[in-house]
Amino acid sequence: MAGPGFGNQSSGQRLGITEPISWSGPTEYDMIKTRELEKFLADVGLYESQEEAISREEVLGRLDQIVKTWVKNVSRAKGLNEQLVQEANAKIFTFGSYRLGVHGPGADIDTLCVGPRHATRDDDFFGELQRMLSEMPEVSELHPVPDAHVPVLKFKFSGISIDLLYAKLSLWVIPEDLDISQESILQNADEQTVRSLNGCRVTDQILRLVPNIQNFRTTLRCMRYWAKRRGVYSNVAGFLGGINWALLVARICQLYPNALPNMLVSRFFRVYTQWRWPNPVMLCEIEDGSLGLPVWDPRRNPKDRFHLMPIITPAYPCMNSSYNVSSSTLRIMTNEFQRGNEICEVMDANKCNWDKLFELYPFFEAYKNYLQIDVTAANAADLMNWKGWVESRLRQLTLKIERHTLNMLQCHPHPGDFSDKSRPFYCCYFMGLQRKQGVAANEGEQFDIRLTVEEFKHAVGMYNTWKPGMEIRVCHVKRRSIPAFVFPSGVRPRPTKVAGEGRRPSQTKVSSHTEDSSLPKALNGGSKRKRDDTDTATSLNAKRIAGVGESGELVHEGRPSGCIGTSYLGNASLETPGKIFNEKVEDNMGNGLENPICLPQASSQNGGESDASLRLDPSTPADSISLSSKEAEKLAIEKMMSGPYVAHQTFPQELDELEDDPEYKNQGKITGGSMKGSSMESSATKGSLIVSLTTSTAAGSRSSLQSSGKLEELEPPELLPPASSLNSATSAPKPVLRFNFTSLAKATGESTKT
Repeated sequence: MAGPGFGNQSSGQRLGITEPISWSGPTEYDMIKTRELEKFLADVGLYESQEEAISREEVLGRLDQIVKTWVKNVSRAKGLNEQLVQEANAKIFTFGSYRLGVHGPGADIDTLCVGPRHATRDDDFFGELQRMLSEMPEVSELHPVPDAHVPVLKFKFSGISIDLLYAKLSLWVIPEDLDISQESILQNADEQTVRSLNGCRVTDQILRLVPNIQNFRTTLRCMRYWAKRRGVYSNVAGFLGGINWALLVARICQLYPNALPNMLVSRFFRVYTQWRWPNPVMLCEIEDGSLGLPVWDPRRNPKDRFHLMPIITPAYPCMNSSYNVSSSTLRIMTNEFQRGNEICEVMDANKCNWDKLFELYPFFEAYKNYLQIDVTAANAADLMNWKGWVESRLRQLTLKIERHTLNMLQCHPHPGDFSDKSRPFYCCYFMGLQRKQGVAANEGEQFDIRLTVEEFKHAVGMYNTWKPGMEIRVCHVKRRSIPAFVFPSGVRPRPTKVAGEGRRPSQTKVSSHTEDSSLPKALNGGSKRKRDDTDTATSLNAKRIAGVGESGELVHEGRPSGCIGTSYLGNASLETPGKIFNEKVEDNMGNGLENPICLPQASSQNGGESDASLRLDPSTPADSISLSSKEAEKLAIEKMMSGPYVAHQTFPQELDELEDDPEYKNQGKITGGSMKGSSMESSATKGSLIVSLTTSTAAGSRSSLQSSGKLEELEPPELLPPASSLNSATSAPKPVLRFNFTSLAKATGESTKT
């Protein structure tokens, strides 16, 4: 807990753009629960050893010496006189989790090298410095990424992972006492330097804007671990990354300046469950500054109006750090906030412990249908480069599917990759698939996402340093056929119960712990899974997907051994994970998934149904919190929604980012047959991927799909959607859906209107 010297706040001083919700200090209960939380975090191994901490400091000191030697070599090579050579200097700064003090064992260190005006990024940083590092025995796995949005050198130094950025200032000499928090440091800086400096400037500003640094660190460490356990920690996948979670936690610390981590965690979920996105989360007012750099402001910048979950950085130029969030990932995170809030209310009543909050999200039990994206290369170096590029593009696949299906087919990307030890130079990614919730059965639609997948593959194929052997394959996989290597120890978990075709899904307990009779029935896994009355949904019907060819292309091959032909996969509907309150089990008879699929031979092991949700009785009291204080908090949170940006709460459902993406714009330049000469053929010559969302009112009314191996016969014409709904890169402008964001206090997910 906090000690002397860890606070930024004088008595009664406000930090943040609004008054705190509560100035209350901790109770004895809060102190006890905070000690329990700190012990829990230590027991799960979130703190590094003293030896590792010393090793990190030594590596940083050694790296600082290296860049000082490097800049002197560069100065001498460029003909500067000996006095200037001796005065030449470069300096190492840290940022990210290490600078915030929340890093764990084995975590990388985000570092920034600040150099003078004559030391360039391309020739000197990615030239001479890279060469120097490559010749050092302590350095391994050196991987330069000069074309990244923020160019970076990745390597390991004495076994410690380092991400090294570079900022070239307009100064001839870099002083040792350089203060990079000053706005003047950005004078005459190029865009890459501004972005590189932003990490350090934001990190330092966060630490200045929280009332108690130690309480902030403990709470942030807790929330980072929670987000990783629940599968919502990944900026590249469209969730939130380290800086996003830090900003969210810092805002809660401002709103409850005297609270201990126990209360801060509880209030984190309470506040963000009620938050009405896209109202921005800000630690301080946005200032225009004197340098004319663009800042986030939806009143003046139309593109800023498309951001769904704006979390604004506190250092000039203020930017939205969470522009990667899509409608699907926002929905998933909203559900997780709701789940966390309800568990914390039960903990406030002293009826469960911290283990419940941090239960691992059962991703491969939460859905019945997945997309599997396989990535292969010819060698380890190529795989590292190719994998990094594909991973950076995967979010585009989510956005394209949302857009091209008018958000009727929703994606849940898994934030991480998997490798198969039996296959060298290979990894894969997964996305859970479900139809949109809240659509009546008779309003179901059919979608063909072949062109969507082709667009994505074309965009990936534009990789500038593509080499033979770099391939990507996209295929559909059922839950029961998920490969075993994705599970811990390569062992598929034993299903608790296999749901029969057309029967009600089986129920599994949310926790493996012994049932506590003091818990609500839902937390003990004793009640059946229910759905919101507003979420009565259509089922996925007549879904047809082509197989995977040797070239990596999804192709139709008639009736291979792995083809399920005309068999039906029960009357199972795609499930929604994470729904919390008032969920109702629906009998799936007559509202099912008619799914003739052509795929390679899959495992015959069936997976059981999963209840990946927690449900609490709304009448359950939280003994330590009065109703009046909750109402007061609710009013205070609502008041924060009435800031200067409130007028921009109705945005297009989809970001305009796809149109601005150069890969998306230039797809017409990729023609005909191949991806940079690879064997991956386009859908113009081979079948690709079809997902048709249809409805059926009775088992006997299913549509019959015939297959003969020809592309045009994968779906009968009458079952295909109109050509305009295919939304190819060359089609007419796509219709725009707009969100009408309503209070999350009234609903656990977004309320949408077209």
